[in-house]
Amino acid sequence: MNPRLTKSQQRALCSQLGHVKLQLLYKASIHGFTGAAFHQQCDNKGPTVSVGYNASGFVFGGYTSKPFNQSGQYIQDDQAFLFTFKGANVLKYPVTNYTYAVRMISGSGPYFGETLILVYGSRAVAYSCPGRYYSFTAAEMHGNDLQLTECEVYQVQESKVLETPWRTIVWESERRNELMDSIKLYKPAHSSVSQARILLIGPVGAGKSSFFNSINSVFRGHVTSQAIAGSSGTSLTTQFRTYSVKAGRDGKTLPIILCDSMGLESTGAGLDVDDISSILKGHIPDTYQFNPSASLHPEAHGYRKSPELKDKIHCVVYVINASKVSIMPAKLEEKLAAVRTMVNLMGIPQLVLLTKVDEACPLVAEDLRNIYKSQYIRDKVQEVGARLGVPLSCVVPVKNYCEELELDLNCDILLLSAVIQMLRFVDNYFDDLSDRFRNLETKE
Repeated sequence: MNPRLTKSQQRALCSQLGHVKLQLLYKASIHGFTGAAFHQQCDNKGPTVSVGYNASGFVFGGYTSKPFNQSGQYIQDDQAFLFTFKGANVLKYPVTNYTYAVRMISGSGPYFGETLILVYGSRAVAYSCPGRYYSFTAAEMHGNDLQLTECEVYQVQESKVLETPWRTIVWESERRNELMDSIKLYKPAHSSVSQARILLIGPVGAGKSSFFNSINSVFRGHVTSQAIAGSSGTSLTTQFRTYSVKAGRDGKTLPIILCDSMGLESTGAGLDVDDISSILKGHIPDTYQFNPSASLHPEAHGYRKSPELKDKIHCVVYVINASKVSIMPAKLEEKLAAVRTMVNLMGIPQLVLLTKVDEACPLVAEDLRNIYKSQYIRDKVQEVGARLGVPLSCVVPVKNYCEELELDLNCDILLLSAVIQMLRFVDNYFDDLSDRFRNLETKE
């Protein structure tokens, strides 16, 4: 369920409400253009922003700080307002008689004081009566086009600043240099392996390819885009790719390989679980073209029948969009659980990369150094840990380079810290492998 309200429109609305973010609760095209469907999704959810869209291109709606219910009564709300967008700007119409700010009617959707009603009964229309409890011009607000093409309701979630960061991190250029040097000097704890192989797994659009591009950018000294990345309904990565990182344009290859996989879509398409097994065991070669309808066959061209330790995956990283943790489809959650079970059986350490934290939390968008002071991001880390069944220490929030043209110190430190954590987990993999060999030798 993707919001139709653009990121810039969301930011514009949030700027009117303080340090908050918007979480999509109701989408009429999915849940139904009825009052009953609206109330089922939105009642008792606290402050909300309701948005209507019409064929004339107008985006308009209302905000109430009070939770919706079906009491049939008027609710006082001196903070309520109606709005419309004029370009990138929000035109705001505050309530003029707050005693009648919002009416809670069971048969209809968002109902702002007999002045604006979205989802009127069971019809995709809005009701508008300017001047009654709110003052606005109909032509300016919605162009007198009351036939809705979509209606959405967003929960307004406050972003709290914690007095003490829940993780400590040093935001200094010296720290970035230390992290980069640690990665450059890293050596896998096994003589036959020169590069740690880390597999990135996650749903479409979570930021797997962007993470490689971001790490590559840090070591190149400028923003790069080697791996195909972007926004699409289906996976832009259709091959299994293994990417090495160089320290500078002509620099030394780093002791790490990031393996990019096809998006783990929730139903019918995306990376097959059997293919993941083949990747983990080292059977799948670089540039292998995935076939969503059939897993890799042992007789296929390039299939490694006897992979070496250097070909196998030494750490698995699940890449999850922080903004979509709460709306993760059940089928995707089940698929991730199946992958986790398989990875556990193989004894491979697992980490979760929580991406797009700036889009998820306004405090972080304002200043990336707020990431470990954000209660919202901490809640998301706890939620994704619970959904995927991993400890909180295995969840690392980051921001990839997506729209920037220049590097940012704070972004670099977060990205490099994530790589350091991955390498520590790789060490755990080799330590466990050594322990198992020693135990076998002892038994013999």
